[in-house]
Amino acid sequence: MTRDLSALDDLLDAADADAYCIEAGSADSNQLYLSGFDAPDPFFTAYTGDELAVLVSGLEYGRATKEAHADTVARLSTYDFASRAASEGQAAALSGVYADFLADLGAESVLVPERFPVGVADGLRDQGLAVDVDHDDVLETARAVKTDEELDAVRRATEANEAAMAAAEALIAEADVADDGTLTIVDDATGEETTLTSERVQEEIEVTLLRHGCALDETIVACGADAADPHDRGSGPLQAGETIIIDIFPREKASKYHSDMTRTFSKGEPSDTAAEWFDRTHEALDAALAAVEPGATGADVHAAACEVYEAAGHPTLRSDPDTETGFIHSTGHGVGLDVHELPGLNPRGGELEPGQVITVEPGLYDPEVGGVRIEDIVIVTEDGYENLTGDYPVELVVE
Repeated sequence: MTRDLSALDDLLDAADADAYCIEAGSADSNQLYLSGFDAPDPFFTAYTGDELAVLVSGLEYGRATKEAHADTVARLSTYDFASRAASEGQAAALSGVYADFLADLGAESVLVPERFPVGVADGLRDQGLAVDVDHDDVLETARAVKTDEELDAVRRATEANEAAMAAAEALIAEADVADDGTLTIVDDATGEETTLTSERVQEEIEVTLLRHGCALDETIVACGADAADPHDRGSGPLQAGETIIIDIFPREKASKYHSDMTRTFSKGEPSDTAAEWFDRTHEALDAALAAVEPGATGADVHAAACEVYEAAGHPTLRSDPDTETGFIHSTGHGVGLDVHELPGLNPRGGELEPGQVITVEPGLYDPEVGGVRIEDIVIVTEDGYENLTGDYPVELVVE
């Protein structure tokens, strides 16, 4: 995957540091972005501006030589780690090995991210290296602007996401309504009628995503009062006439890039209040999208959504920082290797740039009514935005 490290080069020059170092597994998206290597256990990466080098265990060495972005791949055994660990202990041995590895790169002073392990940093200092902290997280900032290859990965993840949303919507549409309002479906295996639950819809989403090369650890299918909590995953039977928030945020397995989208459905007619909330949220979505362009800030986009809600008499965190109902979260966030990354669409959100991928997701929440959220994912372009989910219908009632 191509990436732009010019901001990291500038940081090293400005700090007069010899290398930028990360010790983490690839679950740390900065490590994955810099090294290009996907490994679960921590490994050491050093970038000097002229060279990218990774230090891995013997287990990962062969794969790292083929998959990492690195110019140099070294093994712990090259620096006699096992015998050093036996005599000095693992922590001291690692510090010594890392110091020798950096010495081979000509590095005497290094920058590390704020999440760098404090024990490793102290160990490097004990070995005589100067270690300073990158408080601005320059790699996360760099990751916010995507290359064409990265954008294509997000597009593929979004296509899978739309397929999963369509499968979930179809399952709700096919459901019957029992006398007590519970949704029911016919089990394909047994031919028997069974209750349609959040878990069953989540299963349909996950299976569909797997068939499209994506996966996710969890998703949101929240009905009724559950939907009033924006991050409640949902559980149990689904009910007719209640809002059902479906929020899907998969990761493409090959590239590791995410997508994110939300729709709100009701099987049959919802309450008048829920219907009004849906209309206001659709209006807030359109207003926020209209504010997206290079040079605008995430704060501008968030304000556009808040203004729609506040004009309709709904509380927001802007009008009432202590409110527990109404619009109780930010308007969106960046998406990439992390499902939540820069830039933020919130009161502190900075200037938007072409190539950034953001969600726009206003919503209203109250346990007495339920919840409504609509979320599109868009790319900031030179003259506005490209809506990757703009063709997926925004319709509340499912018949």
